[in-house]
Amino acid sequence: MYTHLVIAAGFNVGDMLFYAILFLLLMWIVKVFAWKPITKMMQDRSTKIANDIDSAEKSRNDAAKLAKERADALQNSHDEATKIVSDAEQAGQKRRDTIISDAQNDAKGLKDKAHKDIEQEREYALASTKDDVADLSIEIASKIIKKNLNADDQKALIDSYIEGLGNPNESR
Repeated sequence: MYTHLVIAAGFNVGDMLFYAILFLLLMWIVKVFAWKPITKMMQDRSTKIANDIDSAEKSRNDAAKLAKERADALQNSHDEATKIVSDAEQAGQKRRDTIISDAQNDAKGLKDKAHKDIEQEREYALASTKDDVADLSIEIASKIIKKNLNADDQKALIDSYIEGLGNPNESR
């Protein structure tokens, strides 16, 4: 029971001083060889994490800016496509109107030409009929009278008669 007291009594100040020096030496070695590299490593890691956070923030901002630019470009493309379609519709409408107008003008021209041709043919037929009637009437008259009438006088008589027939407003 008194043995640990004896051991404690054998512990003297020199040993204590020796242990304190050894402890301080050990602390200095730890400081030089372990503490400084560990603190430098922790500082480097802290700097790297801060740089990574800054880089991530910058990348996020760049991505947001790029997304906005792409959205703007997409909207511009959509607006341009809408304008192109609108312009094409307007050009198509103008072209359609031009084609319809040209077709109507061509139809009117053909109709007018047909009317002129019909009128010309009618006048030709009427003139031909006048000549045929005049010749026929001269022939009939000469057979009836048994003498040859003057063809010019007979034609003038028939022309006046046919003009009376061709003009429905004139009374007989």
